Amino acid sequence: MEGYGSGGGDLLSEAMCSGARVVVVEDCVDAPGAFVLHLLLKRALAGGGGGGGAALLALAQPFSHYDRVLRKMGCNLSVHRKSDRLHFFDLQAFPGGASGGGIADSLAQLYNSVRRAVEANRAKESDGRFTVMIDDVSLLEVAANGSADDVLDFLHYCVTLTSEMNCSLVVLVHEDIYSSEDGVGLLLHLRYIADLVIRAAPLSTGLAADVHGQLSVVNKGMMLSEQRLAKGQKVWNFHFKVKENGAEFFYPGSRH
Repeated sequence: MEGYGSGGGDLLSEAMCSGARVVVVEDCVDAPGAFVLHLLLKRALAGGGGGGGAALLALAQPFSHYDRVLRKMGCNLSVHRKSDRLHFFDLQAFPGGASGGGIADSLAQLYNSVRRAVEANRAKESDGRFTVMIDDVSLLEVAANGSADDVLDFLHYCVTLTSEMNCSLVVLVHEDIYSSEDGVGLLLHLRYIADLVIRAAPLSTGLAADVHGQLSVVNKGMMLSEQRLAKGQKVWNFHFKVKENGAEFFYPGSRH
């Protein structure tokens, strides 16, 4: 049993590729995956641990929520925000009534704002990698009046940014929303562009008091060819328990 952030030896850190540029977190109503975002956000802001700052595009929760949750984990978002290590984009009212071509324009303006945040971080010559995080791609599609094409265009620009600016992109998507064939396109595209897929799911055996669910981490590796990519792909499966100050990860049957 290992807690996240206990020196880099926990199961989630072990499963994640340090070179992954695009990370997709999938969850469902029976196994929310927001705790994974909290853990990755803390790591992105950690001084001396590879973190180089972050931009959080928040559609699901306000700043006060994240500040409260991360504070319990020993990370003060207010301090990071004041020092410009955290760029917080409150998108709960996004795009403010825009429609038609206005949606695409609003997303383009949002991308430009994110790009400026990344450029500002690079100007500081930070050693760590900057992280762009979207806390709910599903709500971004809702904000875009259901235009998956506009959302995909926005994500494409963000992915391009990861290679141009040596930053990473982390997005959360609700898998159960895209369970129908009509809506699966966005989910499949996210899986395609991801270097790493972290999937939170309920236990197959049902509810348990000391286990909140299971994580499947698909690390596609940093290979160049399709043949080498298939050989390099690796999958981890382990259980998790969410705590106020983080999370515990452990293999099935390892807890007594």
